[in-house]
Amino acid sequence: MDDVFISNVTDPNSISGICDDINIVFSSIGITKQKDGLTFMDVDFQGNLNLLHEAQRQDVEQFIYISALNGPNLRHLKMIDAKEQFAERLKASSMPCTIIRPNGFFSDILEYLDMARKGRGYVFGSGEYRINPIHGKDLAEVCVQAAGSDQNEIDVGGPDLLTHNQILKIAFEVLGKQAKVSHIPIWARNALLGLLRFMTPVKVYGPLEFFMTVLATDMIAPQYGQITLKDFFKETALERSWTS
Repeated sequence: MDDVFISNVTDPNSISGICDDINIVFSSIGITKQKDGLTFMDVDFQGNLNLLHEAQRQDVEQFIYISALNGPNLRHLKMIDAKEQFAERLKASSMPCTIIRPNGFFSDILEYLDMARKGRGYVFGSGEYRINPIHGKDLAEVCVQAAGSDQNEIDVGGPDLLTHNQILKIAFEVLGKQAKVSHIPIWARNALLGLLRFMTPVKVYGPLEFFMTVLATDMIAPQYGQITLKDFFKETALERSWTS
């Protein structure tokens, strides 16, 4: 039977005992759309560090942590820097660990399907940057396989290597619509990022900064899994009654 432990990982006292009788800790803790005033350092760094300390107290055998592909090269992004600061502490600890680095999730790519639903899609530059995002179920399989392994880091992507133009084409095709795509110049992206940093708090611009950066570069990782983005789009469109 599964045990459910409800706590606040940013409060060390609230997670006391969470690792009792646990062999392997898997953490995907991190901010996506935080609305309670917590920062990336509060959650992605300190929250994971609190969990690591608890795992060390209970002599857990392995700590598996989800970070991001190319994390060490993306530390100028606030979100990634917090993740990498924790990754450094994890690797420097005595805890056997594996850091898994996915290049993007299908859920992150849903914006393309929503754009297609509205009738027009937008990509940065030529739209020929490539990515092979992965479904959460396939990533979970990779995590299970990593349990007990001696691999320190694993780069992970999904089965389909696609350009952003191709992703939009698939989205329009799934919805039975004619593809209409607009290309946003890279200079306009850079200007928008500058405005966001100046005019919004880090909890607002941080996630946008990350996604706008990774969508304007190649994010290619070793291919894993069986679930295709097209099948995911089809399933999502049916669930949301966007297609029959």
